[in-house]
Amino acid sequence: MSAAEVRLPDSLLVLERGWLSSNNVVFFEGETATLVDSGYVSHAAQTVALLERALDGRRLAHLINTHAHSDHIGGNAAVQAAFHCRITVPQGIAATIAEWDEAALLLSPLGQRAARFAHDATYAAGDSFVLGELAWQALAVPGHDMDALALYNPEQRLLISGDALWRDGFGVVFSELLGHPDGLKATRETLEMLARLPIDAVIPGHGAPFADVPEAFERAFMRLAAFEQNIERLARHALKVMLAFFMLEKRQLPRAALPEFLAGLSFVQDVNARYLGHEPDELADWLVADLARAGALREEDGLLLAA
Repeated sequence: MSAAEVRLPDSLLVLERGWLSSNNVVFFEGETATLVDSGYVSHAAQTVALLERALDGRRLAHLINTHAHSDHIGGNAAVQAAFHCRITVPQGIAATIAEWDEAALLLSPLGQRAARFAHDATYAAGDSFVLGELAWQALAVPGHDMDALALYNPEQRLLISGDALWRDGFGVVFSELLGHPDGLKATRETLEMLARLPIDAVIPGHGAPFADVPEAFERAFMRLAAFEQNIERLARHALKVMLAFFMLEKRQLPRAALPEFLAGLSFVQDVNARYLGHEPDELADWLVADLARAGALREEDGLLLAA
């Protein structure tokens, strides 16, 4: 079954977003609704407009985050201001959100942004929700984010995976690169746990919902094995993702300014020092060449331009 053939319950709607935002999942419950994940801060006005159209007069009562990366929580403040909804976040990251520790939230280390917000409640693995008239279980899915949670509905055999599982892999395992000794191990355990569940369809944090679930797990395990065998490969992948994300937001950057920009990001400096050992100009040259070869950016008249 292809992604186009995925049949989802009528009580939920997936707003598939392009980068930089995560997908938004809207659950309809009579005259009220619940949202899972709110996208990136620079797309917040678009998120609010999309929700107004999707709600069609319903009241947005609740917003739940799968994890606290910028592309999933960046619209929280705008959504809360527009709809006066409650916000629930994973228990493991709640204190960091309350303190608004931009380093721990991987905002300043990656050159990313999010608008500060206040949460009303937390949830943890084993908790349950009724969303869209369906019973959902919260599952711990550490790896990409060590405090991340997914939502699973056994009746429909439906998984809202966040960034723990995509159709072609999973989110960057930041924890391993930041010195957490069990990041890749946790990723493997998460994938193995999810692979044991009866799942007919997945709503990922990015990309269209998909039903070719065994094939997705196969691709994810292959990618994970490649990172386990060569940690430098994970390091290079993470830096390319970071710069591609930044370029999609900023659209352009003077080529000559790239080494200084990279030097100002603690994540880049830590990963380079720990795994790669490039000089500043060498690191910039490699990133530009690799992303240009992949079609993610181009160089023109002294500027780096997002593709």
